[in-house]
Amino acid sequence: MAAIVLGATPPTSPARAARLGLIGRLVSLALSAACLAVLVVAARVSPAPAGHGTHTALGLPVCSWVAVANVPCPTCGMTTAFAHAVRARPAAAFHAQPAGAILALATAVTLWGALWAAITGARLHVLAARLTRPRMVWFLAGLWAASWLYKIATWHA
Repeated sequence: MAAIVLGATPPTSPARAARLGLIGRLVSLALSAACLAVLVVAARVSPAPAGHGTHTALGLPVCSWVAVANVPCPTCGMTTAFAHAVRARPAAAFHAQPAGAILALATAVTLWGALWAAITGARLHVLAARLTRPRMVWFLAGLWAASWLYKIATWHA
């Protein structure tokens, strides 16, 4: 029988102990920079009071769904939600676009997680890979659909 030593760390498998190589760290750094860029852009625009249309401040055209049918598209309010989220207004972000509020939070978490992986070599992408499993993909698609239905129900042009 093996003796239990207090304070000893259990052995880890070689795959678990491995760190990201240079390419993995550079990819993580690039991902972190991309997330930072998205959040900086969101911080530079003022959220539209209507809960949608903030993207026009970036030089983008008015949404064709709104222009043609006066119905919000599935991403309607995303930029506004991000603009509220970076200003620490979670309720306003959620009201503008629930999926956008969640995505803004996920972008901030990804920024810090990817930066951590770039600095330490931690293999956090293993955790992120769980988001691509079929059950999670269906859950996220359902969440997005529910968010769109919420936007339609609360729509005022």
